[in-house]
Amino acid sequence: MAEAALQTVPAKQPVVVKKYANRRLYNTESSSYVTLEDLAKMIRDGREFVVYDAKSGEDITRSVLTQIIVEEEAKGGQMLPEGFLRQLIGFYGGSMQTVVPKYLEATMQGFSRQQEEMRRSMATALKPFSFEEMGRQNLAMMERALSLFTPFPRQGEMEALKAENEALKAELAALKARG
Repeated sequence: MAEAALQTVPAKQPVVVKKYANRRLYNTESSSYVTLEDLAKMIRDGREFVVYDAKSGEDITRSVLTQIIVEEEAKGGQMLPEGFLRQLIGFYGGSMQTVVPKYLEATMQGFSRQQEEMRRSMATALKPFSFEEMGRQNLAMMERALSLFTPFPRQGEMEALKAENEALKAELAALKARG
C-alpha cells in the first residue's frame, strides 16, 4: 500500500493539433476541428498541446501561441503594455535575444507560483469563515442588544437574578453574624 502511494501519476501527453493548409486546426485527440479560442481555453484549463503543420510536420506551436496572444489582445484583453511590446521588439536581433526568453519564462513561473500561493492563503484564511456562523453571531449580538432595552427581564434572567439576590442576602447575613 505504501508503494502505491509513492508512485507518481503520469502526466497526460500533450494533445496533438494539426494545422492544415486551409488554416484549420484539427485536434487529433477529439477528432474535431478547433479554433484558437478553443486552444486558449485548453491552456487556461492546464492542458498542454503541440501544433504541427499537417503537410511538413514542422512544430509550429510557438507561432500558434503568438496568434492566440494577438487575438486576445485584439479582443480587448490588452494585457501587454505598449512599452513592454516595444522593449521586447527592441531585443530581437540583439545580444539579449538569447537571454530574454529564459528570463521571461522564469519570471512568469515565479509570478504563477506567487499567484497560486496567494490563492491558497486566501482559501485558508476564508475557510473557517462561514456565512452561517456569521449569521449566528449576528443574531446572538442582536438578542443581547435587544435585551438591554427590554424593561422586563426574561424568565431565565429572572431566575438568575433571584439566585444572585439570595446569595447576596446569605452573604450579608453571614457578615452581620461575624461582626
